[in-house]
Amino acid sequence: MSPFLSWYLLTTFLGWLTFPLAHRLFPALADRGYTLSRAFGLLIWGYIFWLFAMLGIAQNDMGGLLLGLVVLVCLSMGALIRSPILPFLQANRPLILTTELLFFLAFGFMALVRAANPEIVGTEKPMELMFINGIMNSATFPPRDLWLSGYSISYYYFGYVMTSMLALFTGVPGTVAFNLMIALIFALSATGAYGVLYNLLASSKSSVNSLSSLLFPLFAPLFLLILSNAEGFLEILHKSGFLWKEGPNFWTWLDIPELRDPPPHASSWLPDRFWWWWRASRVIMDYDLQNNWMGDVISEFPAFSYILGDLHPHVLAMPFTLLAVAVALNLFLGGWRGRINLYFGELRIHKAGFFVSALVLGGLAFLNTWDILTGAALIVSGYALVRVAESGWGWERIEDILLLGIPLVVTSLVMYLPFYIGFDSQAGGLIPSFMFPTRGAQLWVMWGTLFIPLFAFLFYLQRIHTPANWRTGTLTALCLVLVLLVAMFAIGLFAWLLKPNLVEPILASQGRDVATFIADSMKRRLSYSGGLLTLLALLIPSFSFLFSNSQSSADEVPSRPAFSTFHFSLLLTILGVLLILTPDFIYLRDNFGYRINTVFKFYYQAWILLSLASAYGTIVLLKNLRGASNVIFTILFTLVLLI
Repeated sequence: MSPFLSWYLLTTFLGWLTFPLAHRLFPALADRGYTLSRAFGLLIWGYIFWLFAMLGIAQNDMGGLLLGLVVLVCLSMGALIRSPILPFLQANRPLILTTELLFFLAFGFMALVRAANPEIVGTEKPMELMFINGIMNSATFPPRDLWLSGYSISYYYFGYVMTSMLALFTGVPGTVAFNLMIALIFALSATGAYGVLYNLLASSKSSVNSLSSLLFPLFAPLFLLILSNAEGFLEILHKSGFLWKEGPNFWTWLDIPELRDPPPHASSWLPDRFWWWWRASRVIMDYDLQNNWMGDVISEFPAFSYILGDLHPHVLAMPFTLLAVAVALNLFLGGWRGRINLYFGELRIHKAGFFVSALVLGGLAFLNTWDILTGAALIVSGYALVRVAESGWGWERIEDILLLGIPLVVTSLVMYLPFYIGFDSQAGGLIPSFMFPTRGAQLWVMWGTLFIPLFAFLFYLQRIHTPANWRTGTLTALCLVLVLLVAMFAIGLFAWLLKPNLVEPILASQGRDVATFIADSMKRRLSYSGGLLTLLALLIPSFSFLFSNSQSSADEVPSRPAFSTFHFSLLLTILGVLLILTPDFIYLRDNFGYRINTVFKFYYQAWILLSLASAYGTIVLLKNLRGASNVIFTILFTLVLLI
């Protein structure tokens, strides 16, 4: 109990300490960054402490931790002088109480879960504990790798730095800190998701403290952290003998290991296979053209992660991915208006906003390097939509994206440069995914619980005659698929021409020449077209509604659409779907040799984005549907929760 209370009090203090800074830096958000202030404070404190330790300004001890806090105090006091927070606190007491209660309950709940299953054995937990202990026992940085004597950690280890900081400050051993950090990340993700959805729904200041405005955003942590894919539900149906008979049937067609086998004697409806819940994170099956199984493709999602209890970078990065979503939303809603003159152009963004974006983006790369792609896409897209609202659609928006994207990524790399100097990645280039499109049935097992609310929301937008540019939306979605297809062929062609010694063994193993290999891979892609058609069915209307009012006659000034928060939810949907779609065409070459890791990392990011969009769409439908439509959607929503 004492370690739990010490961590709770420290992180609460850190949140309150950082809020004046968040209040000033997130002016367009209804909550002024309050719901994200704990994660924001941990990021700033962690960055300052780590940078000082890397540069030799501070030691990895209590003195260094206090020095980092002093710098954070100075930054926050400066913000407080320029932007007092008392009026906000007085006007938003219900929001503050709800946020604090949510954080305490989420932190306490997951701490109890970990207390009931605290052992740090199996999977990658020993490695993660080694990182924590290595950092805690390194007098200076870069921290030591305890498994490779004489070397420093070559990994994206920022999350373990944060864990070690909290452990050292509270006097908690690394083993206890391991489980407390899982609980803390769960709680920070719950409040972060709550905050993002609260800000999306807060259309007017007069209604931000109504009961519905405080309760409806709870759907975000529900969809993000509790909702799962459909595999667990299928386990129950399978154990009960549902739809099972001799010969080909639904289960063999679905082709998920264990489920395609005859069910054991049904003594109960609950699965009793050892670690039966593990299968939920491996529902995508990849086969080569010889129908040889390539191995498990990881399709993990947050609810599984917290059952497993691995303190891995993709979990540690969750609250900070949500912070990146908040940064993009603040930009989208008109925050950080200003100008930065560059040598090659002008940015319509305030300097403080630019450096906050770089801090968050670089932090994501240090936490879980893959996430920099999602974070950059979010922030740059949010900025692009702001420029659309100011100047309308046009090819100039590509210039705007590059004007922000290039300096932002470069600045984020420079801010975290000491990390990259000692970082050695296993990535070895891009590989074309000729043989491995995702089957539609397995895609729906993985994503159906989030797809159902998204499709319902898009159908609702069409029913209420929301402006849409179907021609541009359809062309954009199809062009993106074509770009991925061309990229797949281009990478394959270059590999065949430049490194035939790598390509020829693959062709030989498949018993095909180049032409036959391509023809057979395209036949497979056509036979698996259900997955692509599903994703296009989400992309086309999402782009069409986003591109509304983008048409103008030759005699008119290009229209300047007035965006609403539902357009931001469409942006989340588009980016999430593209993350799912990309590994069907391209994946990263690494030590695994196939697309296991690319699917894993991209799908996890997609779950974060699509859970927010699904929660938003669900709330809009529950608030606005009437009559039979309300009954039908309520049944669908209940079915999703049941699954």
